[in-house]
Amino acid sequence: MGTADDHAVFAATRRSLHAVAEHVVAAALHAATGRIGLRQTPGGFGTPTFPSSHGSRQLRVDGTELVDRDDRGERRTGLTTLRAAATFAGIEAGAPAGVYPPATPLALDRPLAVDGPSAARLADWYALVQRALVRLGDEPDPSTIQLWPEHFDLATTVARVNYGGSPGDDDHDRPYAYVGPWDLPPPGGDFWNEPFGASLPADAVGGDEDALAFFRKGRMLLAAAGPG
Repeated sequence: MGTADDHAVFAATRRSLHAVAEHVVAAALHAATGRIGLRQTPGGFGTPTFPSSHGSRQLRVDGTELVDRDDRGERRTGLTTLRAAATFAGIEAGAPAGVYPPATPLALDRPLAVDGPSAARLADWYALVQRALVRLGDEPDPSTIQLWPEHFDLATTVARVNYGGSPGDDDHDRPYAYVGPWDLPPPGGDFWNEPFGASLPADAVGGDEDALAFFRKGRMLLAAAGPG
């Protein structure tokens, strides 16, 4: 379960990486393409590949490092501050203006508190959720699986229902999987334990099968309830 100190270190890492996602990684993608949707990538998260002056480019976080890869090769740097990360990426730091209100402050020179084991835990959670969502995506009409920088969650949408995983937020100090129907309120019952739908803490998710079973249960309950 972890100690209070463990949770505090993880939360600090999550907040720092969230800031990097908003103010550096998504900022670079938006500057090049006008889009903000990120992806689960090895060791964490990053952009899909996008065109650049040096060919196909991807900017991603791998553990405690920022990785910039294009047709010239790969460069890496440790995550220290937002200013340093943005300089390394060759962009101006800051969440894309006018797209959404940023969830994290643009504290350019505040040290980023990125703990290695906590970053690995976050990356493992995203990878597990990705695998479960890929399998859920075998069912009809899923949207692209994307990591949204404003909420820092990895999600897809199937038939007006969001399925995803969050590394935690202001209301949840630990990672969790969720089912969020667009048409609220959801039907009654113990499954629906959140204002937005349902959540399952990561402590109760032993692997891909558990996450997939949770997503499918939410879908079954919504289908059984019918429209409205």
